Formats: sequence, structure tokens, C-alpha cells
Amino acid sequence: MTEARVALIEAFTKAWNAKDVDAVMDLMADDCEFRASVGPEPGATFTGRAEVRRGFESFLAPSDAPEPETEVGPLLVHDDFAVTRWTSRWPRPDGTTVEVRACDVFQFDGDRIRSKDTYRKVEGPPPAG
Repeated sequence: MTEARVALIEAFTKAWNAKDVDAVMDLMADDCEFRASVGPEPGATFTGRAEVRRGFESFLAPSDAPEPETEVGPLLVHDDFAVTRWTSRWPRPDGTTVEVRACDVFQFDGDRIRSKDTYRKVEGPPPAG
């Protein structure tokens, strides 16, 4: 089963990087959920196919920002979940970069992805306490 899970996450990653929302949604379960790393909760939660599609479309929409350079770490897969780890770097106009380190935790439902939950670390000072 683990090989099938690896293939599922690799297909998801390929579709996500291609910004192919239809292909990404083909891999999602009917009762899917997307928990983003940004938004009001903190993060924003999208539940159900229509809302998850809307969330994915908002994250994958064309942008004026330059594309980041992204490195992907080793995939961690179990029968019930998988974790992808990645680092993205965006160039700033002053020649420096913004670095984001993150991971996605996926849960499965049969041969589909039930949830994608994103966590990230962003450089900068901690909030004042």
C-alpha cells in the first residue's frame, strides 16, 4: 500500500507544481479538506469539494510575484498519512531572498487524499508579547 501512497503524493505534487487544479481535484476524496497555512484561524480551512477547489484555485492563481525556487525534502509515507517537507525562496527587489520552510500533512481515504494540512515557518521577528 505504501507504494500506492507514494505514487498518489507524487501525482499530487506534480499537478500542484503545474498549477493544474483539475488534476489536483481528481486526487481528492469526496469529503476532502484543505487547511491552509495563511488566513484568519490561523490559516483558512476549506471543507468539501467545492470549497477545497476554491481554496486550491486561490493558492494556485497566476500572480505578478516571481516564481520561487523550491527544494523538496524526502517524502515520509505511512498507510494512513504522508508528510512532504519543502523550502521555497522568493527573490526580493533588493537582491535578498525570503525563505519559507514548510510541510504538508496528508491524510488518505482509500485511494484518494482526504486532507492537506499545511504548516510553515517564515523568517522574521516573533510577534510582540
